[in-house]
Amino acid sequence: MERINIRLSTEALELQEIKTELVRKSLHFLIALTPSMAALNRPFTAVILMAGTLFYALMETLRLYGVEVPLVSSLTSMASRPRDRDRFVLGPVTLGLGALLALLLYPSPAASIAIYAMAFGDGFASLVGKVFGRYRPEFMMGKSIEGSLACFSAVFVTAYGVSRNFRAAFIAAFTATLVEVLPLEDYDNIVLPICVGFMVQLALL
Repeated sequence: MERINIRLSTEALELQEIKTELVRKSLHFLIALTPSMAALNRPFTAVILMAGTLFYALMETLRLYGVEVPLVSSLTSMASRPRDRDRFVLGPVTLGLGALLALLLYPSPAASIAIYAMAFGDGFASLVGKVFGRYRPEFMMGKSIEGSLACFSAVFVTAYGVSRNFRAAFIAAFTATLVEVLPLEDYDNIVLPICVGFMVQLALL
């Protein structure tokens, strides 16, 4: 009976982790709107990213001081992993900064590919790894082969769709997959688009 209860408790915990990841990555995917906005007005898009990041940081600081902000606090709580409990949830800040740096550092299409790699590569890697990940070699530091394949596929498809360049798409996907495996936690939102944008820009020269 005790073993059954433990198993049920473990399954409930895993289900809750999957639900949390779904909420997190649903919000994560929204950053993919950035290239479309930048195509209409790049400076305004950069301002929106800066303002949104600062607004979130302020709201999250208020939450830590016990001030519940409607919608923002509830979304943050729903999307928080166990490691984020009772501390500043950094993910949205690094997400906004990653997209902003891609826009500031690289021209299109490298900036667009970098942002899509962050949105879809990291997003699908996390979701697929959480739900379907079974093979986790020691050298991948906890990440799964299934998640890495999802990352590579998502980045390759989006990069090729933007650039129509097989070489640039492969380099983008390979770079994103390598960076995603690293144990960077929330900072992968900054490192991944910078690295992908840099390598794609070189490939397109």
